[in-house]
Amino acid sequence: MRIITGKKGFEEFTARLRSRDSANNRPVEKAVREILKDIEENGDAALLKYTRKFDDKKASRVRLSPSEIARAAGKADPAVVRSLEISARRIRKFHDMQVEKSWSMTEDEAILGQVVKPLNRVGVYVPGGKAAYPSTVLMNVIPAQVAGVKEIALCVPAPGGEINPYVMSAVKMLGVTEVYRAGGAQAIAAMAYGTKSIKKVDKIVGPGNIFVATAKKMVFGLVDIDMIAGPSEILVIADESADPSFIAADLLSQAEHDELASSILVTPSRRLAAAVTVELELQLSKLRRRKIARASVDNYGAVIIAKDLRDAVGLSNRIAPEHLEIVTRDPEALLSLVANAGAIFLGPWSPEALGDYSAGPNHTLPTGGTSRFFSPLGAYDFYKRSSLIGFTKKGFMKLADVVETLADTEGLEAHANTIRVRKARIKKITVSKRKERR
Repeated sequence: MRIITGKKGFEEFTARLRSRDSANNRPVEKAVREILKDIEENGDAALLKYTRKFDDKKASRVRLSPSEIARAAGKADPAVVRSLEISARRIRKFHDMQVEKSWSMTEDEAILGQVVKPLNRVGVYVPGGKAAYPSTVLMNVIPAQVAGVKEIALCVPAPGGEINPYVMSAVKMLGVTEVYRAGGAQAIAAMAYGTKSIKKVDKIVGPGNIFVATAKKMVFGLVDIDMIAGPSEILVIADESADPSFIAADLLSQAEHDELASSILVTPSRRLAAAVTVELELQLSKLRRRKIARASVDNYGAVIIAKDLRDAVGLSNRIAPEHLEIVTRDPEALLSLVANAGAIFLGPWSPEALGDYSAGPNHTLPTGGTSRFFSPLGAYDFYKRSSLIGFTKKGFMKLADVVETLADTEGLEAHANTIRVRKARIKKITVSKRKERR
């Protein structure tokens, strides 16, 4: 791994990180735009065409029947299923804490509040290319269920027509019945525009490759999306107390995802930096996915030498990583300094992999520096909120002049008139009552 010291090296490296999402993006955008247009105009016929082209040459339909889901799930190793069940319980318990409710208050003769309702229909995308991800099913479906979403449609590619038993085990466990073997930009398009087979959704969530991410970006506005997910990232802040083998393993946990993934160690200890680079090479040589991990480490991995731990946190905040591990003698002492991170892992016994699978918090996290303004996926992402406003006549009169003045100031006569006609009516009624009393 490259070792970076000094401001210039840091700036050059972070510029390299930012360039990942734009690499070769123009041809991808062109291809995705064509797929979106085709699905929008030709629906199921186009969807089946792309499914045959990219996944299964023999595909005759995209929807999986309950019996197909059950049959595939039945092939799963029971020990793995038990692990999924434990993870599902923990994930549900965590997301139960995020449930939102409607609320109201009374203020100056007015009822003000917020009406909170779950989205009606959500589309979940589960990757199925280089690897299968049953954990993604849990992390994206459970928050939607906790929020009360009524309809969940799930799309997952089936390369070569093979349906992954562990993905189907997670699907069956959660009671999802609307499942389609469709992947890529075509699946995103089908959920966004709707076809005869797949009814249009209100929001699309779930990670995917650059084609999926680009498609989500292009349909945003027609439907909502969770975020624009980029390559995986981990940044570890560590001091001399850290175990080099732990740090190396944790860095490689993201490097094996794909060639564009980024693994970074920030430390004031040159001794630790040297030990980690040696240990990383030893572990890397034994990985099955070492070719992918090697490309990731060589192109987007780094050890950054910080002045001290406070400086290390400052550098981390500038990168705004997806996953941040703090492996120091007193990790909680640094927590208040962290401004930007998708998920924060404290101490040597909290590796990022716990968060990916079973800890409870969501593993769908902001990447590419977007933890500056995005949050992890949660139950709160599956609600829509309506403001509630209800004034009495007395409350209306308290604000009438204020609103009329502001509307006139902005030159919006019709806005001001909504106030004037009501004031005139109140004045007329008041005068009439006075005459009656006389």
